[in-house]
Parts: sequence; structure tokens; C-alpha cells
Amino acid sequence: MSARNPLAVLFGLAGAELSPAERDFFIRSQPAGFIVFRRNCETPAQLKRLVTELRAAVGRPDAPVLIDQEGGRVTRLKPPHWRAAPAAGRFASLARSGLPKAAEAARLNARLIAAELADAGITVDCLPVLDLAHTGAHDVIGDRAFGGDPATVTALGRATADGLLDGGVLPVMKHMPGHGRALVDSHESLPVIDADLAALRATDFVPFRAMADLPWAMTCHAVYRALDERPATLSPVVIERVIRGELGFKGVLVTDDIGMGALPGRLGERTAASLAAGCDLVLHCTGDMTEMEEVAASADPLTDAATRRLEEGERRRKAPQPIDVLATAARLDRLLAAA
Repeated sequence: MSARNPLAVLFGLAGAELSPAERDFFIRSQPAGFIVFRRNCETPAQLKRLVTELRAAVGRPDAPVLIDQEGGRVTRLKPPHWRAAPAAGRFASLARSGLPKAAEAARLNARLIAAELADAGITVDCLPVLDLAHTGAHDVIGDRAFGGDPATVTALGRATADGLLDGGVLPVMKHMPGHGRALVDSHESLPVIDADLAALRATDFVPFRAMADLPWAMTCHAVYRALDERPATLSPVVIERVIRGELGFKGVLVTDDIGMGALPGRLGERTAASLAAGCDLVLHCTGDMTEMEEVAASADPLTDAATRRLEEGERRRKAPQPIDVLATAARLDRLLAAA
């Protein structure tokens, strides 16, 4: 790391090319890393060039570049240049006829996702979703979940994480400590989860506890009444007592998008409160320059602890194992045909 640690922020950008203003801002603000969205991804060659330019702007070839490439409706890389990856719900359906085959399919799918990401230089994928599907909840999670059974979600989440790691991409489990009970969409308003602590421990917390060894995790913008009146992202109680304590997560903790409607206050206030609560990184996604200036002005440099967590994650990012893409895709199709 440089004499001054990078800023504890991950930024998006506006389009498919890095503008001079964005380059100057990133050089000046030195964010820890970046995230790309559909608006940034036109072709494989263009995306690879963009990722290279982002890292060059901060002078760190190991700066993490993230993406939300889940499959299904949360897909940033789309046909015709990239594969149409299935939603997690497809693997949940397959699991009803046999968990081992579903886990194999989930791992193969993640391995194929990782091959596309690694080719572009993207090193971190916001996957797996470990939220449970709960009857009557808002469909913001819906088929993004591997089902409603904690054991099944854990098994399919683990297979997905392993597939990404085999492909040289770090997984980000989300949304800690569990978004599945939300009755509203946190992109628009604040979910309040009334379940008692015993119920959360028996269900929603289970996959996150079982996979606490993963290198990255993302917080949930929801209030857990049994724990605190503040959203998890802004709550030192949830982060220290539950995420770091009871669930035992020791890796990089990044916020969900700080610009979502669930959080109170201005962007600068949200940024400062997230870091004060114990998040390692603040995620800001819109690419809006005015917003990024406000976030950067309110963020601190990475703490030494966050720096160590990032470095440990990077050490776990191994070289991709060889893969026959066509044969892997064909095997995956055969397995999914049984769902």
C-alpha cells in the first residue's frame, strides 16, 4: 500500500469509457476499488480495456473490481457477448430432485461466470446470495435465493463460492445477516424485520455462519428489531455483535449500495456512519460525479485492519483452473434440464 491508504470506498462510473473527469477524480480521491454495471459493459474487449484503465488511474494493479453477476434478473454481462446465466432459483428447483446434482450445477455455473469475469480482469463477484426465500416477503430477493431451506442454501452457496474461487474470482456473500424476510424493496425504502433472535438464528443466520470463512461479505440495509433500530449497514451492534461476533465473519465487509432508498441522511452522512459502524468499504454505484465527491469527502482511508482483510482476500484469489467452456456448459445444461 502507499504511504496513505486508499479511500475506503468502491466507486462506479457513468458509461462504457472512462471520462477525463472521472480519471482525474479517481487519481485524486484514490478509491480502494471499483464496481461495474450493465452500462459499463458493451463488449469483452471494451470491458477489459476499461478495467485496465480503472486500475491505472489509481496506480494499483491489484485494486478490486467488482460486479453483480448473479444470473437471472441480476446480470450485468448479457448476450450476445456473454452467456445467459440462470437465476439461483433454477438450482433450488433442481435441488428438490437431488442436492448433489444441484450443487454440481451451481458450481459449474459459477465456474463459467468466473471464466468470463477473469477474462475481463474483474476479480470480485457479488455472489452468492445467501438470503432465504420467505413466503410473503417482497420479491426483491425472490428467485435470486437458493430456496428457503438453510441447509440447501448453504450447500448451493458453498458450491457457487467454490466455483468462483476455482476460476480466480473472489465471492461476496450477501446480504448479511439476511434480507429474505424484507417486506419492502431496500432500493426504495427501509425494510423492518420483526423476527425474534431465536428465529433468525435458526434460519436466516445459518448460511452466513456456515460460510463465514469467505473472503468478502455485503451488508443488508434492513432493521432487525431484535438487535437495533438502525439498519444493519449503520449498526455497530449488528456488525460487531452479530456479523463479526456471533457469525464469525473475519473478511472484507462492504456495504450494499450506499445510495439506496433504505438509508437515512445525506450520502456523506451514510458514508461516515457505515465506516463508524464497522464496515470496511462503502459501495457507491451511480457514477454521478457530484455524489461521488460527497462520498469521498466523508470517507476515511482504509483502516489497517481493512487493509489486512483485503490483502488476505487477494492471497486467496488463485490462478484459474483450466476449463473446457463448451463441455462445462453442456454438462450444466444437462443437469438443469432435470429441474
